[in-house]
Amino acid sequence: MKIAQTPVLGALVLIAYRARIVLKYLAAMAGQSFTWLLRSRETTNLTYALKADNQKYLASLIADITGQSTDQITEYFNEVEQDPALKQHIQRATRQSDLALIADATPLFGRRIGWYALVRAIKPKIVVETGVDKGLGACVLAAALKRNSAAGHPGHYYGTDINPQAGYLLSGEYAAFGSLLIGDSIDSLKRFDNKIDIFINDSDHSADYEDREYRVIASKLSAGAIILGDNAHCTDKLFNFSMHSQRHFIFFQEQPANHWYPGAGIGFSFFREIPQSL
Repeated sequence: MKIAQTPVLGALVLIAYRARIVLKYLAAMAGQSFTWLLRSRETTNLTYALKADNQKYLASLIADITGQSTDQITEYFNEVEQDPALKQHIQRATRQSDLALIADATPLFGRRIGWYALVRAIKPKIVVETGVDKGLGACVLAAALKRNSAAGHPGHYYGTDINPQAGYLLSGEYAAFGSLLIGDSIDSLKRFDNKIDIFINDSDHSADYEDREYRVIASKLSAGAIILGDNAHCTDKLFNFSMHSQRHFIFFQEQPANHWYPGAGIGFSFFREIPQSL
């Protein structure tokens, strides 16, 4: 690229050149946005698949946290994405729901395949998620617990939500592996009296509320508990909690496949080795 000798002309040429770079990216996003407007009904908690390389990186990360092989974690990804009973259940429950007009029936799990793989890998007894919405995450977690139970490792999911209509997907055979706690999540967590093996923050996405959840559950975590922060791409609260608790913290950024949304992320908080004091 040749820059004009006159300062003003040179600046205009450079702006035009840089604008072409920006427009190339905006054009791709515009196309994906238009396709989404025509094909999707969703208005919140958008769903999508992950890019192939992004899935590989997530599998490697979870393998490192759990001590299992990347191949084994990838098998868990394939297990949930190719589960016909789970897909049929989600499609049927979505179509029968009063919210069918603002929900897509085709199940696309995004970062939730990481949630599933983590449950399959560490075989938790108690999984708690704050913020249930339609219950896609709840259903994915219940499906993992269902397979664990069949292999002799029973566990149970508890989801908290202030909306009494939340969690319609956690029904049918999956309801046997999960329970909903309706009410303010902080209040529900204060009353919760079981040790938590996996905790997922996905409720009120304000930084203050997220921080309060971590402080409430701190004394309720089992010795090797893992915390997942679904808001870690927006706040540093799980990072701060991890540093204060001498935990390891790793962040994973989603890269959605064929979708205009840039993706959310998962913050993982865990102990590499369980401290002697616990």
